[in-house]
Amino acid sequence: MLRRLANWLDRVIERRDAGISWRMVGQAWGASSSGQVVSAYAAENLSTVSACVGAISSGLASLPPYVYRREGSTRQEAPDHPVSRLLRRPNAQQTWPDWIETTLGSVLLHGNAVSVIETDGAGRVTGLRPIPWGNVTPILLASGALAFDITEFTATFPLLGGGPPRRYLASEVFHLRDRSDDGYLGRSRLSRAPDVLGNAMALQHWSGSMWENQATPSGALESDKALTEPQMTRVAAQFRGRHTGTANARSVMILDNGLKWRPLSISPEDAEVLESRRFTTEELCRLFQVPPPIIQAYQFNTFTNASQASLWFAQLTLSPWARKIEAEFARSVFGPGRGYELEIDLSGLMRGDYEARWKAHEIAVKNGILSVAEVREIEGWNPAPRGSTTGATA
Repeated sequence: MLRRLANWLDRVIERRDAGISWRMVGQAWGASSSGQVVSAYAAENLSTVSACVGAISSGLASLPPYVYRREGSTRQEAPDHPVSRLLRRPNAQQTWPDWIETTLGSVLLHGNAVSVIETDGAGRVTGLRPIPWGNVTPILLASGALAFDITEFTATFPLLGGGPPRRYLASEVFHLRDRSDDGYLGRSRLSRAPDVLGNAMALQHWSGSMWENQATPSGALESDKALTEPQMTRVAAQFRGRHTGTANARSVMILDNGLKWRPLSISPEDAEVLESRRFTTEELCRLFQVPPPIIQAYQFNTFTNASQASLWFAQLTLSPWARKIEAEFARSVFGPGRGYELEIDLSGLMRGDYEARWKAHEIAVKNGILSVAEVREIEGWNPAPRGSTTGATA
């Protein structure tokens, strides 16, 4: 009883600790060498970034999660545990796949993802409520522990205002993070390579400008006479109004005052813009460890690497994130020493590969690892009728 009271007092003290906020430390990305201002929101405007984030988050969201209770060297599935029910619906607004996509999207773009762990009066976990990273201020307490000041929404739309921040201790939140520099907060992999992102944004901006002005070839207006500043301003305004934009494509050009048009055309291929954009696609894929074929980048495909792309994606991309989620559940949701653990079943990736799935079942049955009845259960089929040889153990 005294120990519980002491722990309660410690929590009260930590909640009132002013602490040190590092909201600005490592969070501002700033400008890249290309001159483009890079941020998580600007990054999502690049199709490669959105595709990589979508592939990882939706890929993990499609995998089935299970709760197990470990007893010695064995473990048993615990479908009645409160967290098992949580895996079906983490909160009132989201299903498990929705929550996984939100969480992975935040950690891939911002380096961190936080969800408040909601509990009932008996301390049982009842929900995981995701918080946008922009509403979170990390606090380093005097004790060296990490806490989070979270601004709650007070309106239907977040931009209309928020209430006063509420402090949550590290044990009260699910905190998934990317690789950390200080052991406390994760750092977005995009913020580690702002020039890669900035170059991609600059190329996209250049391409957009080229298409916007493609109604006439790039060129120069020449004059044998010197033009005054007002005259140059007037000519430029008239030229932009009459001969730029897709609505003015192929319009007739009328020049006066001795002006002559000298085309300076250059194609995207000549400028190697398309090749440069392909290269930035590869670079962004490297940052997320996503094989290019997964996001429909097929320019360097061979039969061998295309057939192995899913395997690489599962082993080198999804598996590490699944392990991180499992470890964070053990720390924050289950708590240490409880004997429960989460497993995200990567074999669910074979769900769309009918041939590979049934070959795996065949090997398992032949080697006595699974029975036919267990295979039927895995596939979601009803037990075989009594007396049928289909339910034999083989």
